[in-house]
Amino acid sequence: MPVRGSEAQHAKPWQMLAGMGDSTPWREVVDEYTGDAQHFHERHYNEFVTFLPYVQRFLYGEGHAKGSGQARGSPMRVFRRHDVRSLRAALRPGEPAITLDVVHVDLYFFLDLDLVLLNVEVAADNLALPQAQELLYRFGRGYPPGWDAQGQPQHCLHQAQWLDGQGQVLAESDASHRELFMDHVARHRAPRIAAHWDWLLQPLVSDHSEQTGALRYRQIEYYRMPLLGFLAVDDPQTIRRSDFIRLGLVTGAGSAQDGGKFPFAENHLSDFEERYCYDRFWSPGGAAPNTRYLCTGHSLVVVGDSSSHFFNCRDRGVLAQFRHQHFLLFLIAHFQKAALLMFSDRLAETLRNLDISEPASVRVFKRSIRSCFAGFLRFTHRYWFHEVSEQAQTRALFGKTAQHLGLDPLYAEVKERIADMNNYLEADSLRRQANTVVRLTVVTIFGLIGTITTGFLGMNLMAEADAPMERRVFIFSLVFLITTALTVYTMVKSKRLSDFLDVLSEERVGGWSKFKAFVAIWGSQRERD
Repeated sequence: MPVRGSEAQHAKPWQMLAGMGDSTPWREVVDEYTGDAQHFHERHYNEFVTFLPYVQRFLYGEGHAKGSGQARGSPMRVFRRHDVRSLRAALRPGEPAITLDVVHVDLYFFLDLDLVLLNVEVAADNLALPQAQELLYRFGRGYPPGWDAQGQPQHCLHQAQWLDGQGQVLAESDASHRELFMDHVARHRAPRIAAHWDWLLQPLVSDHSEQTGALRYRQIEYYRMPLLGFLAVDDPQTIRRSDFIRLGLVTGAGSAQDGGKFPFAENHLSDFEERYCYDRFWSPGGAAPNTRYLCTGHSLVVVGDSSSHFFNCRDRGVLAQFRHQHFLLFLIAHFQKAALLMFSDRLAETLRNLDISEPASVRVFKRSIRSCFAGFLRFTHRYWFHEVSEQAQTRALFGKTAQHLGLDPLYAEVKERIADMNNYLEADSLRRQANTVVRLTVVTIFGLIGTITTGFLGMNLMAEADAPMERRVFIFSLVFLITTALTVYTMVKSKRLSDFLDVLSEERVGGWSKFKAFVAIWGSQRERD
């Protein structure tokens, strides 16, 4: 949300976060592309060369060439916190909790856009497939969608606790407190972020919460967070089709009584492999045999053989690609969608605040629309691209993600809306200019009568050239005031005078109608209507 207060109007969100110092756990990440060879590894090089040059400039900025001046940094600003080391998650009431290692907790900011993306990376070993399915299904939800008859939250973790390095609880979820969420929606008409996510984002606070804070945010995407999953299993070929469907569509694990049944109707899933699976490496050969990619837009899940060294290699293998190339292409696609939704939301908010009867509101409306138009142009030329890589796998996965997210139709819709708004402002500006020209024309026409009358043959009606200076100044001031008053009065009546001139110039209108149009100059507005 826009920063409140005149002193911080031009401050960027990441600048304000960086300026908070030790009062916040977030620290800006100095990436590996700053020339520090000690922290630059081969996986970073492989990540860099995967993308096309214009995507490289978006992700990493530009280094300085000889004679080209200083280097330009990336349009992204990344902040990371290191105090959260693990997550203790209970899937359902009565089930033992699962502890996951927290690898990264990042905030991604973007130049020219008031947009922030939260990235949380967790890892665990020796999970059963149903546990992995349930974690993917339940973990990334900003708040519970509902509760069952016993008051337990549905479709989300029963309990989630952020832990520090000593295992102490830093924050935990409050999804079972139904009244808190219902009361918040009833009072604010906005969802309440669950306590553990709310704590993790601080000092960013929800704009609809009662907490104080300069950095305030509003949810722009669906409450289910987009997710990436990397699963190394004992034998991928033994996974049933129904389980692949549950992994790809992130529907959670089936019950023991399902017996491998599909989560949805069979005709609905008849083209599942064609629509959502990238099976180029789904074969017993190759460096990473039996590797399958499941891409639905909302999720990107990679399943492979745990016995394959290349699949699990974090420097050159599939795991390295997943944590670098695949993560970034997924981030780009969802960033583009979030940015387009943000522009759409900003247009709706601007229209909601417009009061055409208030000149100040109209001026704010015009400034907001022009700002949106300029921001959308910068987004188009800096961040909008259809291809991110020439490598077949990366290009195919980005294409599937963008297609399922509907980026092209969404872009066309937002572009059309912004263009309509901008066209309206241009038409309104032309209308105002035309009205001004009409008024000036009317004043000129009526002023021309007095000018020609008094200036006919250079005649002076009053020979005061030799009069004393005081008398001449008095006459000049008197004429100046009378002329100014007549000009102002003509401007005030210019709309009615213009209507009279239109009637007067119409040959098919009779003399009586023209006389009535002349009298209407001084009539009331109701009589004229």
